[in-house]
Amino acid sequence: QVQLVESGGGLVQAGGSLRLNCAASGGSFSAYAMGWFRQLPGKDREFVATINWIGDATEYADSVKGRFTISRENTKKTAYLQMNSLKPEDTAVYYCAATRLIYPTPDPNIYDYWGRGTQVTVSS
Repeated sequence: QVQLVESGGGLVQAGGSLRLNCAASGGSFSAYAMGWFRQLPGKDREFVATINWIGDATEYADSVKGRFTISRENTKKTAYLQMNSLKPEDTAVYYCAATRLIYPTPDPNIYDYWGRGTQVTVSS
C-alpha cells in the first residue's frame, strides 16, 4: 500500500511558477510510475504529466508541454511537478498518482494510488 501526499500548491499570478511535491510512504516507490493529474469542479480528471519508474521517460499533455516538468527522486520517495509560465487556465486541484506499471501512462484508470490533491490558483 502506497500513501501519497501532495504539497506546494497555492495562489500565484499569471506568468509565475510553483513546484508541487508528492511524498510517498509505504510500498516501494521506485517500482511505480508516477503521474500528475488535475481536476476542476464538475469536470473529469485531466492528465498533466507522467514519468517512468527510473525517471528517464516522461510524457506531457499538450497544454503543458514546454512549461511543466515532471521529475522524481527515488532515494527521497518524492515526485515533483515544476510549473512555469502559469496561466489562469492551469487553476485546478492537482493530484499525484502511482501505478504498479513501470512505464509512464496518461490513463488515470491505470493508476492504483492517489493523493488527496493540492489547490493551484493562478490569477490573471
